[in-house]
Amino acid sequence: MNRKYPIGLQSFRKIREDGYMLVDKTENIHQLVTSGKYYFLSRPRRFGKSLLLNTIKELFSGSKELFEGLWIADQWNWEQKHPVIHLRVSLINYQGAGLYKALNDELDIIASDLGLVLEKIHLKEKFRELIEKAAADAPVVILVDEYDKPIIDYLDNQDKVLENKEIFRIFYSVLKDSDDYIQLLMITGVSRFSRVGIFSELNNIKDISLHPNYTTLVGITQKELESNFEEEISAMQEKNPDVLEKIKSWYNGYSWGGTETLYNPFSILNLMDTQGTFRNYWINTGMPTFLVTAVRKHPERYLFGREDILVGADAMEESFVDTINPVTMLYQAGFLTIKSFDEEQAIFNLGYPNREVEQSMLSYLTAAYSNEDVANIQPTVMSLKMAFSMGDIPKVIKIIDTLFIKIPNPLWKGHNEALYHGIIQNTFDLLGIHMESEVHNALGRIDIVVKTATTIYGIEFKLEKSANTAIQQIFDRDYLKVYQLDPRKKVAIGINFSSEKKAVADFKVEELQS
Repeated sequence: MNRKYPIGLQSFRKIREDGYMLVDKTENIHQLVTSGKYYFLSRPRRFGKSLLLNTIKELFSGSKELFEGLWIADQWNWEQKHPVIHLRVSLINYQGAGLYKALNDELDIIASDLGLVLEKIHLKEKFRELIEKAAADAPVVILVDEYDKPIIDYLDNQDKVLENKEIFRIFYSVLKDSDDYIQLLMITGVSRFSRVGIFSELNNIKDISLHPNYTTLVGITQKELESNFEEEISAMQEKNPDVLEKIKSWYNGYSWGGTETLYNPFSILNLMDTQGTFRNYWINTGMPTFLVTAVRKHPERYLFGREDILVGADAMEESFVDTINPVTMLYQAGFLTIKSFDEEQAIFNLGYPNREVEQSMLSYLTAAYSNEDVANIQPTVMSLKMAFSMGDIPKVIKIIDTLFIKIPNPLWKGHNEALYHGIIQNTFDLLGIHMESEVHNALGRIDIVVKTATTIYGIEFKLEKSANTAIQQIFDRDYLKVYQLDPRKKVAIGINFSSEKKAVADFKVEELQS
């Protein structure tokens, strides 16, 4: 099968004219544009936001020929056209020229494309003039893509953040009194819409980021995956009959409060293009700069492990630009997703959406706290995996030491057992062998259990105590009794850390007798 996949393409026209495959979202789009007027949508990068806006642009421009064969083809009034102001914020020269001048210049370019000449000089008046002149014959459609890029690019420079926020606040305030000239307003970004700050005067905009009607507006559903990629999946199933489950574990799992979970479209297109090669496609295009900076500064704040991450509904409404909350940041960036929602308590349960995201995030965290390049993490993890598989516990201890000794002093939290455990758990999560953290029984919980083909290791960590104390706790509380019917060998490991040395002070290994 020789299909063209629109990897990284954001032009609906190019996709249709050049014969690329397309997942038809026009029924969802029809519901959106016929049900309201002012919208905001937050989704992670490379999730289809730009293509969504470009599709809406062509729809209102009356490009009927591009929609032939799609759901909306006979559901739309193609005679009624609307001028479109399409502002792609990430493409303007805000870093070189400054945001004010970059926006000002872009308005002139948009006006020229619409056959208009603008006379006003100042940004606010010029934007108002553009809207009013463009809407001379029909109300205008305003599409703003990646509205927050000039803000999140400067999260480590608060003066610049405040400056750009104020420019945007003035810029968008024009929309408040332009209702008669606007057919549709759609704003997208990574960070959530905030009713304070940038959009303080836009009290009529509807945030649909968690709206149940629009949870599948971007992203790929299970049904869309199987119907649009039937031939590719069938070819993969000849080699692996269970490949659908593998695709799901790698790339599915995203949810914004709906009943369906979604696939990352960028990763799925790459998977199909490579005929079933499973890789971390999404993260390999580059981790967001704002997240890299945040993780490098405070990696200990991001050591969530596999525990439930419970967040109140109010926190989910916040923009991480305003709060710099680690959980909010990871959620809005696509590294955490909604697993469940307790309506009575108004509490969201968050977690990693899939294997691709979990592996990527854990690799970056390990690199961040061990002061390593992320490219060096996988060899370290493979060495640790091999040491466990061979039963070479002294080598396991050496590898653990190499991770701790490289932690920069400003990040070192002496006398904090949770840090030691979090780092170890994070590293073990990358192993690819079965690992359980803080396994419970009636007498308490062991820190970590690692399972290989031949052995079950129960590991207990202590800080500034002794390996004897750690291993005795495993025996006294019978932590490994839950595995007594498992035929594999059971081994208890006690590890004691020294905060002064930033290393393992002593360890003890003892096999349990059957």
